[in-house]
Amino acid sequence: MDFIQGLVTDWRAAVAGNLRLSAILAYAERLTREPAEVGEGDVERMRDAGLDDEAILHVCEVASYFNYVNRMADGLGVRLEDDWAHPLIRMSGESAG
Repeated sequence: MDFIQGLVTDWRAAVAGNLRLSAILAYAERLTREPAEVGEGDVERMRDAGLDDEAILHVCEVASYFNYVNRMADGLGVRLEDDWAHPLIRMSGESAG
């Protein structure tokens, strides 16, 4: 399994041993799934993994932007064009086929 497939399948296993990337992805996932629960502890975990405040800001900005764009697209029923589909990622509502 290549790295990208690993990220899609199980990002925790794919980045095992990489404290920095693990902290970034854990924060992005928590911000996506539980935004009201994100707090200073989540930021401190990224600092402990070696990120400075500017890098943490960038992580938050990128995750927030993607969440915003995806919520807008979902809320308006926007679907990707067929040639934009990625073979590893199934869009919501698509069958496993």
